[in-house]
Amino acid sequence: MSRHIAASAADVWGLLTDVGRWPDWGPSITGAELDSPGLQAGSTGRVRTRLGLRLPFTVTEFDAGRSWAWAVAGIRATGHLVVPEGDGCRATFTVPCWALAYLPVCAVALRRIAKITE
Repeated sequence: MSRHIAASAADVWGLLTDVGRWPDWGPSITGAELDSPGLQAGSTGRVRTRLGLRLPFTVTEFDAGRSWAWAVAGIRATGHLVVPEGDGCRATFTVPCWALAYLPVCAVALRRIAKITE
């Protein structure tokens, strides 16, 4: 699922990788914390969900300024990609095939990201 956002790729990337801002755009997240500063490959932390769960996560892939993916509670979760496009960028979320029901949540997240950054 992707969306063109009329904001710079750097601004969107900054929002996507600022763990403290995840609740601003992530409909299923109420909080998150990293075990060490700065999101990068191998980063670990915890994410709090709207259901009240506090789950461990690990960043499994990281290409600075472009993409990152994670596993939550040991299960592969969403991927996040930002690519410059025209007067802004294209933000894309990927989900594993077993999590297709999560796509509407991703659509809400992309709308929120656009609203925050545009």
